[in-house]
Amino acid sequence: MVKDLFERIQDNKGPLGKWASQAEGYYVFPKLEGELGPRMQFHGKNILNWSLNDYLGLANHPEVRQADTDAAIQFGAAYPMGARMMSGHTTYHEQLENELAEFVMKESAYLLNFGYQGMVSIIDALVTKNDIIVYDVDSHACIIDGVRLHMGKRFTYKHNDLESMEKNLQRATKMAEETGGGILFITEGVFGMRGQQGKLKEIVALKQKYNFRLLVDDAHGFGTLGKTGAGAGEEQGVQADIDVYFSTFAKSMANIGAFVAADKTVIDYLKYNLRSQMFAKALPMIQTIGSLKRLELLRKSSAIKDKLWENVNALQNGLKEKGFNIGDTNTCITPVYLEGSIPEAMVMVNDLRENYGIFLSIVVYPVIPKGIILLRMIPTASHTLADIEETLTAFEAIREKLTNGTYKEIAERTTVDVS
Repeated sequence: MVKDLFERIQDNKGPLGKWASQAEGYYVFPKLEGELGPRMQFHGKNILNWSLNDYLGLANHPEVRQADTDAAIQFGAAYPMGARMMSGHTTYHEQLENELAEFVMKESAYLLNFGYQGMVSIIDALVTKNDIIVYDVDSHACIIDGVRLHMGKRFTYKHNDLESMEKNLQRATKMAEETGGGILFITEGVFGMRGQQGKLKEIVALKQKYNFRLLVDDAHGFGTLGKTGAGAGEEQGVQADIDVYFSTFAKSMANIGAFVAADKTVIDYLKYNLRSQMFAKALPMIQTIGSLKRLELLRKSSAIKDKLWENVNALQNGLKEKGFNIGDTNTCITPVYLEGSIPEAMVMVNDLRENYGIFLSIVVYPVIPKGIILLRMIPTASHTLADIEETLTAFEAIREKLTNGTYKEIAERTTVDVS
């Protein structure tokens, strides 16, 4: 007897989906209203927002808003119609690609409609069934999904673990010798949950012993790290040794889209083999022209990046001084690790939002181990030192309630009211 395909869906909603009745609309899929920025509205209340990836505060920059508006007036939302290969190619797309390539110190670049979709397609295009992929076990879901498409062998190494990297490179080398293929090594410039930089310098050093090509997803490093903002590779002095550099516009550029940069030979190949771009409508003019303005602002002044890091250092140092565990982050991403269950985490976040006006992202199992609550904050250039002091005060209060069992007691006796 053939099962109903949807039977599994009804019986098992997944590790996050099982909380939907309590969480949706409040803890997940929340509705933030008002202009993007540190102060927004949530459920009719003013909140201090630490959950926007608008690192450089460009989302509401007046020059950016004007550029977006002008592009919309001139071209509308539809232009250009069609895929780049057919009818959607413009001078503006070429200009943005050239400027991005120069900024990240690569020979050539190619625009992508979305970061997630782009990374999946890049991995798919770069490897054949004879090639071997080696990647960090904590890689972002877009990398995981790209690897899933691979019909050949793949090996994961322990997160940022050099011994594990080398062990798996040895396995990959042996396998590639048998298949006649090559090796693609994938890591992130910045890991988005814990805020650690990928060990790019050490990985590049391994090239002296092993023959592999390096793909780096630098979504959180682009615009925030390095002297010019060119990312984690520039920060660690190895940008030239990254074979394929990728970043999205969804963070520092406060926009939609992404790009990949490499030697011209590689980019020319990707242009004609990236299925997600070959068969998709071109990036609209509003995003393309808007990104040109954002990149201009990023290139011409370090002031916004300097302000970002002033806030990052103030928040992270303040948390450490008050005894909070922020792990070993060395980027803007600011995680705070606490011990507790998912119900306790829900009560705690409800308290933060309703009684302290603090809105931030909460990360629990299965993203991190059971029994751990990760409060993830994204300081931006738009935050103020007063915002940081207000947040530190709130954190001291909620920690006391977590450690003395207040949240556990509430979680055991009631369902959190998120109406």
